[in-house]
Amino acid sequence: MEDVKKYLNLPYNYIIHPVNDESGSYFYARILELDGCQSTGETFEEAYKNLMEAMEGWIEAKLEGGFEVPLPVGYENFSGKFVVRIPKSLHYKLSIEAEQEGVSLNQYALYKLSN
Repeated sequence: MEDVKKYLNLPYNYIIHPVNDESGSYFYARILELDGCQSTGETFEEAYKNLMEAMEGWIEAKLEGGFEVPLPVGYENFSGKFVVRIPKSLHYKLSIEAEQEGVSLNQYALYKLSN
């Protein structure tokens, strides 16, 4: 139980949103990093409470089965660098625009992505 509590205190990403479908209106909740760890509730608060219970059971079952429990996706896991493949024509266009602005292609791409 000690190990379960350790995981429960980590900053996992909770996703809770309202659903209106043929079943009615309710809230669906899940943990981003824990595939299959999900719950529902009639209210946001109930969905959260039920998700916390589901999370405890999910982690406990994984640990008892000898499986690894994924850690939360944290901001520190991102380097700020990624590779994107683009068409040559777009590469050319962006390079020309960056040159016209007097900045590097990286600076120009950052500007375009942030807008």
